[in-house]
Amino acid sequence: MSHAFDATGPASGLPDPDRDAQFYVRVQSRRLAAWVFDVIAILAIGVPMALVFGLATLGFGFALFPIILLGVGFFYRTATLAAGSATWGMRLMGIELRRADGARLDAVTALLHTGIYTVCFGVLLLQLASIVGMLVTRYGQGLPDLILRTAMINRPAD
Repeated sequence: MSHAFDATGPASGLPDPDRDAQFYVRVQSRRLAAWVFDVIAILAIGVPMALVFGLATLGFGFALFPIILLGVGFFYRTATLAAGSATWGMRLMGIELRRADGARLDAVTALLHTGIYTVCFGVLLLQLASIVGMLVTRYGQGLPDLILRTAMINRPAD
């Protein structure tokens, strides 16, 4: 696998989709599969937490069920992106997010990406625009990626 990175354009450290297409092959379908895996992981972690909290507060905590799941999802996504530039689902699918300079995400970029992703997920039109962006932009970028100049690529064989 070639590691020639594009030295021109807005994403100068990312592999060029024309010269290094192998970095982008099947990324959209892998991204979807990773998202499904991550949703299942978040539910597997968050639902028991919410149930325990609900029982411990004699039922009051059940009203906070969506907020608990949102918090678990936010923490899960931020922590896993900061730790390895990929959630567990992304790692399983062999993909990762990279910054415009080609580097893996740092904690701040992971937090910002998760925050923008969460807003997009909560607003249907933004989520639809993000999905369209992943399908039609040169680097397959959703709205958080376009804003932060990140892109999802197949994980290089460092």
